Amino acid sequence: MLDKILDNYSDEEILIADGFDDAVIGIEENSMRLIYSVHLCIEILKDEMNEIDAMEHFTYNVSGGYVGEKTPIWCWDI
Repeated sequence: MLDKILDNYSDEEILIADGFDDAVIGIEENSMRLIYSVHLCIEILKDEMNEIDAMEHFTYNVSGGYVGEKTPIWCWDI
């Protein structure tokens, strides 16, 4: 999904969250912000830690940070 988005919007500045390429589910075209699946992000983190630690890490270190107007959108999907 990420590769398709980058190909379609090659002239745009898009912020990518390191390590979560497989969790991209779309893009919000008005702000050109990537949309990530929280469920998939946590699954990626679970490769390195247990589920509780993965959720805490994601909440405090990933989704809790603001990195400017291109900060990704975190979709709390089920």
